[in-house]
Formats: sequence, C-alpha cells, structure tokens
Amino acid sequence: MSNVQRESAKKEPARDPVIASVDRPVPAGVNVAGFGSDVVADALRALDIPYIALNPGASYRGLHDSLVNYLGNERPQMLLCLHEESALAIAHGYAKVTGKAMAAAVHSNVGLMHATMAFFNAWCDRMPMVVLGATGPVDAAKRRPWIDWIHTARDQGALVRGYTKWDDQPASPLAAREAILRAGWIANTAPRGPTYINLDAGMQEEKLAEPVAPTDANRYMPEVESAPSAAAIRQATELLRNAKHPVILAGRASRSETAWNERVALAERLNASVVTDLKVAASFPTHHPLHAGAPGGTVLAPEAAEAIKTADVILSLDWLDLAGVFKKAGRTAAKVVQVSVDHRLHNGWSMDYQGLPPVDVLIDCEPDAAVPALLAALGPGGPRAVATRAKEFLQPSGDKLTVDHLSTALREAVGDRPASLTHISLSWNGASWAFNHPLDYLGSDGGGGVGGGPGISVGAALALKGSGRLPIAICGDGDFLMGVTAVWTAVHYKIPLLFVLANNRSFYNDELHQERMARARNRPIENKWIGQRMSEPEVDLAAMGRAQGAVGFGPITSPADLGPALKKAIAEVDAGRVAVADVRVEPGYTAVMTQAMTRSENLAVIPGRGRKPASPES
Repeated sequence: MSNVQRESAKKEPARDPVIASVDRPVPAGVNVAGFGSDVVADALRALDIPYIALNPGASYRGLHDSLVNYLGNERPQMLLCLHEESALAIAHGYAKVTGKAMAAAVHSNVGLMHATMAFFNAWCDRMPMVVLGATGPVDAAKRRPWIDWIHTARDQGALVRGYTKWDDQPASPLAAREAILRAGWIANTAPRGPTYINLDAGMQEEKLAEPVAPTDANRYMPEVESAPSAAAIRQATELLRNAKHPVILAGRASRSETAWNERVALAERLNASVVTDLKVAASFPTHHPLHAGAPGGTVLAPEAAEAIKTADVILSLDWLDLAGVFKKAGRTAAKVVQVSVDHRLHNGWSMDYQGLPPVDVLIDCEPDAAVPALLAALGPGGPRAVATRAKEFLQPSGDKLTVDHLSTALREAVGDRPASLTHISLSWNGASWAFNHPLDYLGSDGGGGVGGGPGISVGAALALKGSGRLPIAICGDGDFLMGVTAVWTAVHYKIPLLFVLANNRSFYNDELHQERMARARNRPIENKWIGQRMSEPEVDLAAMGRAQGAVGFGPITSPADLGPALKKAIAEVDAGRVAVADVRVEPGYTAVMTQAMTRSENLAVIPGRGRKPASPES
C-alpha cells in the first residue's frame, strides 16, 4: 500500500456515535447466519462499509431483515432515503471525501430505474460505490401474483451496464458472497466506479441447507497499486526538464494532503503554470502564484488559455477532457505527457471518455503515483523563491442581488475557518473562492444530471462529520427542487450541512441555449424565458427545506440582508442542524461564461438581430 493510500485509510471517518444512536433495533439475539440474505449481510460487513443508503422495497425484504435483526443495523447502518436517486447520490458524495465505496440499495427494476441518473453521475465522476438491487423470485413458481411479475426482469443489470464497472446476479448465497467481495474490490480499484449486484428474492429468503463456512475476505480483495514505468518516467522527465514554458493540467486527484503538497512541489520545481477545472475537486491551491487564472468549468479563464497556447510541454494529471481543453485554447502543438488510467474504463455505450487527445508520453498510473516519481527523477532544482499572492476577490457592485454578492457574503460569514464546498451551481464564479486544501472543494456531480447536488452534499457532509469542517452546498433552484428530499435524510441522521441556494427562478442554462438558437435563426431573443422560468408562483425553497425538518432562511432578496442571514444559518449548522438559505439572485452567469454559452460555434448566425435580452420580469 502506498503512503497516499495509507493516509487515505487513516482518514476514513470513524462511526459517528450520534448517527449510530438513530434507529436502534430491539436486540434479536441472532448471531448465526440462517438465511441466504444473512450471508449477503456478512459479506457487506466484511467490506467494512459503515453505511448503506436505501429506499426500502419488498424485493430485498430478506436482506433488510438481515441488516436489522442479524447485524443489528450496525456496520453497515441503514440510512433511510426518500428516493433511490438520493440514496446513490449520498454514497457518491461519501466517496468524494473518503475515496472509498459506500453501499446503497434499490428496490427491484423500478428502484433501479429511479437510480439510473445517480449511477451515471458516479460513473462519470469515477467514484466508487457498491449498489445492491433485487428482483422478484427468478423461480416463477415462487412469485406472488402480479407484483412479483412486474418487478422481475430478465437482465436487470442491463439497465446500468453501460455505466457501471461490473454487475452480477448470483444464484446462491455463496455466489452472492463472492459477488459482494468482487464488487467492493472492483469499485475501489482505479479507475474507480459503481458496481451493481442483483439479488434473487427467493435466494435471500431461503433457509441455509447447511452452515456457511467463514472466509478471510481480505484474501479476495487484494490491494491494487498502479506504478509508473521507468521508461515513461525517463521520457517525461526529459521533456519537462528541457521545457521553457511547461504547463500542468491538474485534473482528477485524491483528497490526500501528501499528494497535494507533492503536486505543488512539482509545479515549483518546474516553474510550471497550473490550470485547474471546477468539474473536478480541488487539486492545486488557486491563489498560488503559479495558478493560471481562476479555475474554470464550462470555459477557460483567459490566463489559462494563454498558458496552454504558449506551452511547449504540457503535463496532464488525469485532466478530465484533454482534447476539449486544447480545442478551447486553440492549441495542440505542445508535447503532451498524459498521466492517467482512465483509458482502462472506456466502453462503447457512453461517450464520457471525451475526444481523443494527442499524447507523446503516456504514464499508465494514477497521478498520486506518478508525481513523486517525476520529482525524484527531476532531482533538486536551483534555489528559487516562489512569491506569495494575496487572496484578491472581485467585489460585486449594484443593488441587485447576484451570485457574486452571494459568494462574497458567504466568504465573509465563513471567515478563516475550514470549509468544504460540497457542490456549486452552474452560475458560480471560480474567482470568488480560494481553494488551499484538497477538501476545500469536492467537484461537480460528474454526469451533469440535475438533482444530484443535494444528495451528493449529504453524503459528503456525512463523511466530513467530526472533521471540524463546515460543509456548504451551493445549489441552483432546479437542482435543489429535484433532490430536495435528501435534506430529510440529513436531518433525520443529524448530519449538519448548510445549503445556500442560488435561486434565479429559472432553468437559466437553457435560457442561454434558447438565446443562441434565436440569434442563429434570426428570431426574437425576448422569448428565451418561455418554458424556463419558475414564476407565478415562485417556489418557496426555504419552506421546502423546513418541510424536510431543516431550518429555513429567506427568501433573501437584498444584498444587505444576505450577510446576517448566512451568519445565522452557519450558527444553526454549528449547533448540529441542517440549514437552507434561499437566496433570490438575478438570472445570469459571469460575462465570460455567458459569451461562451451564446456564441454560435458551428451554427450559421444571421446578422441583424441583437436586441437586449428580456428582463426577469418580462
């Protein structure tokens, strides 16, 4: 096991006593496996998974009983969710912090269909999870009339096979135990991702014909550590040592502080400009003088684009879309060193592998393994002072409440305490927050599935509980409304979390797309809001939070009221509660992002139609 892996293992959250006190069962006195589902429960415990998020269903009623009355609702402890999508999103968010798989369970084919988007988000985000599903008895003679028939599918795993690493439908308790161990091993091995096990309801409920012998689970889940080849490190080192204008694209990375510091050391050794991406978690300090511009998401900061254009050698540390960033920057002439294992996961169903980039040297391992090897091969450099850079932020102007007002007030309310942004809205400005630790920002939802933010944030807050960090979810109104019931799970299990809602009362991203269409077709851009705006009536998001048991603030409609409200909301979180602040912001993105969203690209623009966009009141 590498030093980084050991560090990650040490930092995995311990079982929280407050959560452990919730939903305690009456002791059943069962200590020997007697049914097929008991063997499955034992296998889950062998994976050392602390929690299993679920929405209940009869297809896995046998396993449900085993988790409660055989394991005592402990290791794993159930986390009741009000929607299957939230259950998987919570497991996704937990993995974002720990790097390890949590479990989730979904009911039959119908629950799996609810959960498909959350599978896809975790897949695109390369986050591990072990998901258990079930089907009505495979033996048709054992099916209850009607309901077991409609909840039985021939090949249930096919629903998610294009965006899971592995799936299985074991037919016996011993096969189920092996499948659970394999699922955990595969999910947690890089490149990571979700796995799915479909349990036969009949197998779960059958009595064991004979006792099942114990097994040493660790022998069936060997550590897999990727290592860079010596030849690839030599080639990369030669390019980097002779580079005049090196650039590091810091992409997917672990939450390890050791690996974070090694990336900083490598950039300083090379005097390389560093570019980061809001689509993935924090990977480099954004106020370091070598960081090029603000971290971008949909668009590149001008400083980042210029750095890539002028680079002679580019080191990609598992950058999410290497071909895409070259296209955005208008530059592919540099020598490229790619560090990634992502190519091992690509399949023909999903195009999340992005465009095929030009690569001169491929280092087939994770960045956490390659960076120290590159540092060692480069050797010590000459003494060079790295200048510090003040944390300067743009100050919002005007009396209309914007997302920049929101971020400024939130930053001031948080102060110097450690905080983790578990999610950000599409309207978030990367220049408005400093990332100086790998847990400062946990990345996007992965697959762009609206509604994932609340559940992912609850899972992340669960993993951060007891860390001393303030978990903050910046969600858009559409995202929050689709995933709002995840708030109930956070309240019920006493998981403190702050939701700050950038509520523009619109699916505004699509307004920009409609504006782009109208301009390209010489049609009225004033109509872009139709079918997008959530008005008449406007939804009271603070009341939605209160309905789930959270403390609601707002709607907040003026910059002057924002700071005091956020300080009160943070005080509630410090007291162990969930707070939801509904901030009514003006529709709009940063100027750079708006320009990128509305430009014609490959569409033929008909000139002569450039009217001013309609106001939100139009």
